[in-house]
Amino acid sequence: MTASDVQEHTYTSDEMMTVAAARELRSGMSCFVGVGPPSVAANLARTTHAPDIVLVYESGTIGAKPIRLPLSIGDGDLAETADAVVSVPEIFNYWVQPGRIDVGFLGAAQIDRYGNINTTVIGSYAHPKVRLPGAGGAPEIAASTKEVIVIVRQSPRTFVEKLDFITSVGHGGNGTSRSRLGFTGAGPTIVITDLGILRPVSETRELALSSLHPGVTVEQAKAATGWPLAVAEDLSNTDPPTAEELRALRALKARGKESA
Repeated sequence: MTASDVQEHTYTSDEMMTVAAARELRSGMSCFVGVGPPSVAANLARTTHAPDIVLVYESGTIGAKPIRLPLSIGDGDLAETADAVVSVPEIFNYWVQPGRIDVGFLGAAQIDRYGNINTTVIGSYAHPKVRLPGAGGAPEIAASTKEVIVIVRQSPRTFVEKLDFITSVGHGGNGTSRSRLGFTGAGPTIVITDLGILRPVSETRELALSSLHPGVTVEQAKAATGWPLAVAEDLSNTDPPTAEELRALRALKARGKESA
């Protein structure tokens, strides 16, 4: 085995997380993409197994096909490569809120056992320890897209028993919260971390560990969670990244560095 072969079969936990998230996307679906890890995973999917995915960004770009990772939702490469550019009110009033977007792809600073997300503050709202980027369009995306995928690193600081602030409602506090709030979308259907994959249990909508990434144990996943983590009876193992997936991901990131 050559040095390049070894490198292709060696990967980081972040690369495993990104690849696992990209695999959830399919050609033909419309995906509302958040910046950061969601954008990396969505563009990886587009450049590998889902070339016909329609990427939608909050700035109003529909069908964006960036040649590099966008630096923000206002990156000019998104508009230059999009099938259409519309106003921000149209994106939300016509596309998101009526449920015309298949999947919303979000990150989180904090997430709780019901998939509720905080991207606003750490600490009290009036006197926060850290003020985060804020809501943006995430509350509408979480409420109205047909389903939500969350990608976030797993640690007790991120996977918390109680959020410091609820920016975006996942499943509220139980399996009936979304319907009582009048939300039309299914909410978070999968949470992908650097340790494994979590899915909501059908009755309560509490997140349960459904798959472990290679080399990760149940004990590690539980230790990285701020609540008693439920584990699915049919717990599976995530397939490791293929050489093709790793090459595509690293090429995508390299193009982003060249243009930064």
